[in-house]
Amino acid sequence: MSLKKSAIIIIIILLIDQISKTYIKTHFQLGDDVVVSSWFRILFIENDGMAWGTKLSDIISFIDDKSAKLILTLFRIIAVSGIGYWLFNVIKKQKTKTLIFAISLIFAGALGNIIDSVFYGILFGDSYAQVATFLPESGGYAEIFHGKVVDMLHFQIYNGILPDWLPFFGGTYFSFFDPVFNVADVAISTGIGILILFNKRAFNEPTKKIEIPYLESSNNPT
Repeated sequence: MSLKKSAIIIIIILLIDQISKTYIKTHFQLGDDVVVSSWFRILFIENDGMAWGTKLSDIISFIDDKSAKLILTLFRIIAVSGIGYWLFNVIKKQKTKTLIFAISLIFAGALGNIIDSVFYGILFGDSYAQVATFLPESGGYAEIFHGKVVDMLHFQIYNGILPDWLPFFGGTYFSFFDPVFNVADVAISTGIGILILFNKRAFNEPTKKIEIPYLESSNNPT
């Protein structure tokens, strides 16, 4: 896969990710939701931490939330830079299409969430009890590098009381797959999934044709 094709994949994912986030941010109040089906709804939340909403300050108690957010954003920038270098390197070395495609997805997703963390705080107003405005006159809801990642996809496959005949858990409330995520998260998860499920295909060196030069016979008549 060429650098051009990889760039097209990245741009498409970034456009879908950022357009969806901008629409949610400028049309929904925080916590608003739209039920699409019994197992899927659009739910607007903002993630100020890592995966599953975990904050660095929850793990390291002596770091305050603001410093933890800055450290996390800077770490993400370093990580996405490393992924970008990895992608450029595998394209340059003409590695497998599967590997390049997977890394392109991961890079696009990571970059999409980086945009939120770095710029959304200064680009948008607050979403608490109001719909945020783009480039508000009074300034954004946070400083640069302190933005929150916009999430909106909620696939709650099961939500209800478990049957009484189930041992230990019967009669208790149970919900399956509570996390809310975004298009960038889908791209990252898909890319990682491809690397895990198609590991051999991704990291297998592409076969190269070996040309054997024509050798004239030494027994040719003079």
